[in-house]
Amino acid sequence: MLGPPYCKACAQPQASSALLGADGLCAACERRHPAWDQGRAAFVYDAAARDMILRLKYADQIDYAAFLAKHMVRAGQDVLVPGALVVPVPVHRWRLLSRRYNQAALLSRHIARMQGSEHGPDVLERLRATVRLARFSRGARRQEMQGVMRVRARWRGVLRGRTVVLVDDMLTTGATATACVQALREAGAQKIHLLVAGVVPERPGLDIDLQEMH
Repeated sequence: MLGPPYCKACAQPQASSALLGADGLCAACERRHPAWDQGRAAFVYDAAARDMILRLKYADQIDYAAFLAKHMVRAGQDVLVPGALVVPVPVHRWRLLSRRYNQAALLSRHIARMQGSEHGPDVLERLRATVRLARFSRGARRQEMQGVMRVRARWRGVLRGRTVVLVDDMLTTGATATACVQALREAGAQKIHLLVAGVVPERPGLDIDLQEMH
């Protein structure tokens, strides 16, 4: 489980609380804040967390969703405020057909049920399939995610002025989450927090720019 100290924006674990600023932000997020307001993660994406998330994501072991969601609720208590709308990161319909479920939606459903929060499983739609982004350059990520996410028309009035908790299985470079946040803000969401099962720790040489874009 991920405990303090961690950055309140990117959820990255920190070696010492002395590395965090007055607002609980790491130096990178103080220089350039992510698109979302606050970020929380239940686990660091180590071997144990990786095994659980991949079993949920690719091996049809959906029972892991309830376990992960319980720890996500613990990690996100301060952002799962009354009246918040819980929204999963969507998958493209082609991937949904092959996988048969969206792991983020399974997590968000459990989280909303545990908290008694409103759940919006279909608030966002992914307009086209995308490729893995972790090794892309900034420009390539931006181009790949351009115009990918959209808020469905029937939710636009509901979002105005709301706090949204965006749920995903993991946070890597931030590109997917950023595209979702941009679409939610355009639809009028006031505050948007990110809640994930696992956060991938920063690795030397890996270009992770949360503002540019998982």
